[in-house]
Amino acid sequence: MATIIVQPGGVRAGRQRVNLTAIAHNRLMLLLILFLAITAILIGRLTWVGFFADSGRGGDGLSGLLPARADIVDRNGVPLARTMDAYSIAVSPSKLIGEPAELARKLHEIFPDEPEAAFYKKLTGKGWAYLRRRALPEEVAAVNALGEIGIEFPREKERLYPQRTLAAHVLGFAPNAEGVGGMGVEAAFNDRLADPALRGQPFAISIDSRVQGALESELYAQMVSQNAKGAGGIILDANTGEVIAMASIPVFDPNKLQNYAGKKCSESPLCNHIVQARYELGSAFKPLSIGGAMDRGVVTSMSKRYDATAPLAVAGFRIKDDHPMGAWINVPQTLVHSSNIATARIADEMGAEAMQHLFRDLQFDQRAPIELKERAKGIWPSSWGRITTMTVSYGHGIAVTPLHLAAAYAALVNGGVWRPATLRKLRPEDVPEGHRVFSAATSARMRQLLRMIVSAGTGRSANAVGYRVGGKTGSAEKPEEGRYNKTSLVTTFASAFPMDNPRYVVLAMMDEPKGNAQTFGLRTAAWTAAPVVKRVVERTAPMLGIMPDQQRDVDISDLMPLLGGNKGEKE
Repeated sequence: MATIIVQPGGVRAGRQRVNLTAIAHNRLMLLLILFLAITAILIGRLTWVGFFADSGRGGDGLSGLLPARADIVDRNGVPLARTMDAYSIAVSPSKLIGEPAELARKLHEIFPDEPEAAFYKKLTGKGWAYLRRRALPEEVAAVNALGEIGIEFPREKERLYPQRTLAAHVLGFAPNAEGVGGMGVEAAFNDRLADPALRGQPFAISIDSRVQGALESELYAQMVSQNAKGAGGIILDANTGEVIAMASIPVFDPNKLQNYAGKKCSESPLCNHIVQARYELGSAFKPLSIGGAMDRGVVTSMSKRYDATAPLAVAGFRIKDDHPMGAWINVPQTLVHSSNIATARIADEMGAEAMQHLFRDLQFDQRAPIELKERAKGIWPSSWGRITTMTVSYGHGIAVTPLHLAAAYAALVNGGVWRPATLRKLRPEDVPEGHRVFSAATSARMRQLLRMIVSAGTGRSANAVGYRVGGKTGSAEKPEEGRYNKTSLVTTFASAFPMDNPRYVVLAMMDEPKGNAQTFGLRTAAWTAAPVVKRVVERTAPMLGIMPDQQRDVDISDLMPLLGGNKGEKE
């Protein structure tokens, strides 16, 4: 048998190797524990900073991932304003390797809206300058393809409006991603849009972008056709006050703001004529005045007649009709033929106090009833003598914004309840109660009368078949230097549909239309504003869930006989 001899030195060497391995293992474990401890401390610190430090500012741990400003979307979720990393294009002139004149020419080809001379000035300047803010990706690619090392492409947080000019006056603008809104929804709801707790949630407004686009295109087409100075329109939910569309033309692009400082509202594209401009809106006031007279017991019967045989002379003024009937006329005839004389006589019976009370109930003496900050107050008569009471009844001597009139028409047709307009998308429980201005019976009668005006009167060109449109024309000369300018008209058609169950108020306005061959040179609302309403209703009603129905209409059978009979007879 073999004998194994173990040398004492070998045993010691083996033990030393085991000890060294154990020490190394222990040291590695200690380092690992230290690493884990440090990592845990760092994670804990970051968590504390993210959650507890932000909590003092109303944010949360994810606030750094949220946009600096909430998106704005329409009532169907279509984006109207967003904050995102946008492309910019800048130049360092000292680094250019190309010829500035040639580069300016090529840049102008890519951006034809910017003069070549403007690019050349920046390319030959002394310091770094933007060539383009908020550039599109394809524009960046085109500039990059020029191969110029002196041109840079910084990414910046920007407030962008993807629909460009659509609803520009409604949206307004924010100077940059973190700035305070300058006008429109951006200014009116700035606190909501910048709220750290809500900026991750899109803010839904009442506008329907499809309806907005149709309204803008029809207004613009008519403005061009009529060679008008401007145009405006609004579509209002008659029962909630929600603004479905609001347009003011000329428009502007909130992505490309220019300096309009110092310009009057009438001269600036930034002016929202629906809420900022005040007009004497003429005969569109007549249904309101007659509705008020019905509620106050002045008009007790539709067959009651008023002397319109000759102009009405009061306090040195003569009130006359554009198309004199030369007869005693009843209430339906007064509205269908738009008689100033008969309306003035009704107002005279009504009296100054009652007329003022009616118009105050409609808030004609207040700022336009909406959240926008840029809204005007109606121009209230300085005195209410007999002649003022008469003239304001047919829309002269008092000036309001088109929004004032639209809200008043909503009350006239919805059962009699006035509500403020709103740009918020409302839930049913959020609809304001409003206050009663007209009785339900008067509202029902006015729906008949407004439908008659479209079916048999001055509003025939607004008759969108199957949609039961009712409304009233208004053509008013613009006041200038203490007198009325007969060559400058503001034409308005205020309407609602469907008149058997009104859902929407539609108002269209033309500022200084000139007339054309199709209108035989005529410039009144029947020829210039009413046709816009017809086309807008035909285009937008299906979008709003209202389909044409030629089997339904407002029952006006009890009133129609009054249109043709008994003229010339005194009551």
